[in-house]
Amino acid sequence: MRTIFTQISLMFLLLTGFQAQAQDINWVSWEEAVQLSQTDAKPKKIFIDVYTDWCGWCKKMDKDTFQNPEVSAYMQDNFYMVKLDAEGKDPIEFQGKTFKFVPSGRRGYHEFAAALLQGKMSYPTVVFLDEDLKMLSPVPGYQKVEPFLQIARYFGDNIYKDQDWQTYAGK
Repeated sequence: MRTIFTQISLMFLLLTGFQAQAQDINWVSWEEAVQLSQTDAKPKKIFIDVYTDWCGWCKKMDKDTFQNPEVSAYMQDNFYMVKLDAEGKDPIEFQGKTFKFVPSGRRGYHEFAAALLQGKMSYPTVVFLDEDLKMLSPVPGYQKVEPFLQIARYFGDNIYKDQDWQTYAGK
């Protein structure tokens, strides 16, 4: 009996320890991000994680990259962070247009995701927008912590305004 209690206690401690390292990310909806960008005295850029429920690499990026304490802290300091389901069914209003779900193929897609990804429906893809909601760049594919931070800092620290990506990344 004591052995079972000890094993259960150890398992509980291990699980709690792993969860303590995970970072709470303040993901907001697209509508909230737009509103914040219009009402904050010092608006941030917008970061959009375009994902699908079935995408294994999306889940891995959530767990390994976005939950990293350094990534989470940097992103929350510099961006409004939005999760956008590329197959979401709810309409999205933006710049006087209503973007809707389009039933197509086995799953369908959301027009807003297609617009952000410039028609290249690949998951995961992250999208960076400036403070005026203008597209900076979509970045397709799974990104590990260090490459992701390099990309995020390029946009978050406004390096893109003075230096092209090749020069910055080659340094």
